[in-house]
Amino acid sequence: MNDTLKIPRKLSPTKYALLTGTLLLTSAGLITRVLGFFYRIFLSRTIGAEGLGVFNLIHPVFGICFALCAGSIQTAISQSVAANVRKGRSIFRTGLIISLTISVVLAYGIIQFRDMIAGNILMEPRCAPLLIFVAVSVPCAAIHACINGYYYGMQRPQVPAFAQIMEQSVRIGAVFLIADIMIQSGITITVQLAVFGHLIGEIASSLYTVTAYRFFPPKLAPGVTHVSSGFRETAPELMHLAMPLMGNRLVLNVLASAEAILIPSRLQMSGLTDSAALSVYGVLTGMALPFILFPSTVFNSLAVLLLPAVAEAQSEGNDRRIGSAISMSLRYCLYVGILCIGIFTLFGDDLGVSVFKDNTAGSYMTILAWLCPFLYLVTTMGSILNGLGRTSVTFIQNVIAMVVRLLFVLFGIPRFGIFAYLVGALVSELLLALLHVLTLKKKVEFTWNAWDMIAKPAILMVLAIGIYYAAFSTADPFSGLPLFIKTAIHIIILCGFYLLLLVGAHILKGGKTEDF
Repeated sequence: MNDTLKIPRKLSPTKYALLTGTLLLTSAGLITRVLGFFYRIFLSRTIGAEGLGVFNLIHPVFGICFALCAGSIQTAISQSVAANVRKGRSIFRTGLIISLTISVVLAYGIIQFRDMIAGNILMEPRCAPLLIFVAVSVPCAAIHACINGYYYGMQRPQVPAFAQIMEQSVRIGAVFLIADIMIQSGITITVQLAVFGHLIGEIASSLYTVTAYRFFPPKLAPGVTHVSSGFRETAPELMHLAMPLMGNRLVLNVLASAEAILIPSRLQMSGLTDSAALSVYGVLTGMALPFILFPSTVFNSLAVLLLPAVAEAQSEGNDRRIGSAISMSLRYCLYVGILCIGIFTLFGDDLGVSVFKDNTAGSYMTILAWLCPFLYLVTTMGSILNGLGRTSVTFIQNVIAMVVRLLFVLFGIPRFGIFAYLVGALVSELLLALLHVLTLKKKVEFTWNAWDMIAKPAILMVLAIGIYYAAFSTADPFSGLPLFIKTAIHIIILCGFYLLLLVGAHILKGGKTEDF
């Protein structure tokens, strides 16, 4: 009888750090996303859908700059520090010097050529004065990206987590305060306020991370000491990791930027006016997509921490640990993704109307709901591939998916409108998720069970929806509440039914941890 009992095993330090780090980053991400929702609601009601469209048009410029000077170097710092913590400080300082140098050059270029960028590339002259704010924010983004990369590599995600909250809180607080002053003074609120808020947030985040690094640097394990290395020693190794990532992210950001710029112009070809096209684009990118991406907070946090953890496991030759990380990511990406399909298909319309006062936003959510499992899979599987050093494979697969989506934009939108883009997004993410999983299957052995990971949660989701409808078929006790509160309560109830069914299925199968 005692043979069936199992003594709970303590988590290893690495697993404990991964779990606690994921929970911390997820909590910070959830707080940031919640604050961001209120912020987007405010923006949608002050600058309108067209203003959101103009605001989102300048994001590609920032995205390209971030890819060149910050994102790739942050990842390289994270990987290098995780592999050699004793040289961590030297690696970080080298990365910061390189990142800041590139960012200053980019900022100067944006300011000098803002009119050309706005008129000839973004095809929206109103973006020209906004690009000045973007330019100034680039060096700030480079600073906090490098510091965050150092803390991720040291598996100390506290500072990056609180930096997220700091950035969003200061941005929202500053915008609300300025908006209140403008309203009282009778000044019209324009999209310039949103761009100024972006700059304020970047400045706040960089100041916070610099202060944290100066006064609370991450400590090494007892008995381990720092080793100083010069710029000439650390720079080649760091840039060897960063350059492929930089090239990859640049190409991907250029393709994403082309997509963002082409959508409004292609919508005009479908018969919409310039104003209507920007409004549709604003509803899609400023209202519907943020809801769909909200649950990805969990998987973004996991992906950030998986990369150094997988790199460390590979350096130790621990394929079993890598396979376990892949299996865990697959399982929970699909569990949550299938839940989100149920939520957004059932409540998308109500969310669009109650939050943004826009029926179109709800319609987009119900279609985009089917993206959820694949979006979450792509995030985590791509991070694991990068951690295994397969950055070139990840890049090629991402390019393929982006090209597929771009083809839908170029040839589908003029004929079928924005619906063609929604279909293209689903096709490209499905393709990318399959490519990532198949590549990992060839590289590392991991547990894959289609019944447990897809069929079972899908069936349980259908059962949860059936129980939900049965419970509210005769009367809705929450019908007298405001639509948003009522919808939120219904979503929580549906999630509860789904979770109970998952737990019940787990218990019926024997209660083994690896089966849940």
